[in-house]
Amino acid sequence: MTVSPDHAERRVVVTGPPRQSGRASSGYYRPRTEIDEQTTLGHTYVRSLMRTQLRAALTVFAILGLLVGPLPLLFAAMPDARRLEWAVLGFGLYAPLVLLARWYVRRAERNERDFIRLVEDR
Repeated sequence: MTVSPDHAERRVVVTGPPRQSGRASSGYYRPRTEIDEQTTLGHTYVRSLMRTQLRAALTVFAILGLLVGPLPLLFAAMPDARRLEWAVLGFGLYAPLVLLARWYVRRAERNERDFIRLVEDR
């Protein structure tokens, strides 16, 4: 069969939306996608964040227990020191509790920022 010059081969270009390449072909993955799709790796990322937040909370709880826990024993050893009890509870604990709360909030926010940086690939 011969092709006449009128029927020369033409190239047809079909355009469409770009195809998404899979993770395996590109060697690159996005943690946000893993979390959104609730894969095992996504669960691991979220579990890691929860573990760091729990560690910070347990640290604050332990410090609070060591700070406040011995006070009843101290007050029981001095039964006639009612004014001292109120001074310790009202003034002596206020500053350490505020500092402990500030530390916890800063730590929790830092953990969240680190997690977001990890997920956003920055």
